[in-house]
Amino acid sequence: MRFDVITLFPELFAPFLVSGVTRRAYESGQVEVVLWNPRDFATGNYKRVDDRPFGGGPGMVMLAEPLSACLDAALAARGGPAAVVLFSPIGEVLRHAAVESWSAGAGAVLVCGRYEGVDQRFIDARVTHQISLGDFVLSGGEIPAMALLDAIARLQPGVLGDEASHVQDSFNPALDGLLDCPHYTRPEQWQGEAVPAPLLSGHHAQIERWRRDRSLAITAAHRPELIAAARAAGRLSKADEAALQKKL
Repeated sequence: MRFDVITLFPELFAPFLVSGVTRRAYESGQVEVVLWNPRDFATGNYKRVDDRPFGGGPGMVMLAEPLSACLDAALAARGGPAAVVLFSPIGEVLRHAAVESWSAGAGAVLVCGRYEGVDQRFIDARVTHQISLGDFVLSGGEIPAMALLDAIARLQPGVLGDEASHVQDSFNPALDGLLDCPHYTRPEQWQGEAVPAPLLSGHHAQIERWRRDRSLAITAAHRPELIAAARAAGRLSKADEAALQKKL
């Protein structure tokens, strides 16, 4: 799959694409990332990509024409149409199900806004999807773009050291959309705290039940709406319900 990223700061992506375990996805070409700078498509002596907003007010607004010309070049290089994603507070909040859907697709063009925003005419004419990371403000769309790319890259075959790693992640369907359980490693005793006994038992069924119970308890305490969704979908067993009752 291929992701074309339209950004005024392509240099921000250089270390991201060569660091950590997800670099395997980029190095192997499983997730191809091509960077485009709309400033390269701006006209005039100053190559302006922004201007003051009509109606007054603080900040600057990204110009529609350089973005549109940059997008045309990216689509031409791809050889055909593609989803065009803008990271925006009005977008749907990114969740695991959406990441899985993107990870199985052909990619997209990711538009990283900056300043006060993007000329609405470009959004209306060219953007097909809008995505939000949550109810907070960032300086631009680069961090959300990296977050989406990272989440997609780690789902590609062979990227993680253990193929089962992402199956145990929070929000994964294999966990029925619940939060992950706590994890422990050596030493068995640290600052007077011991590793929970079930994890040392060697009894696989007991270990799995402990992990499931802890996942349920943590989800109930911190994200009760996920418990409600799992219950409504019929994903909780009688043992799960009994575990939840013990925690109440």
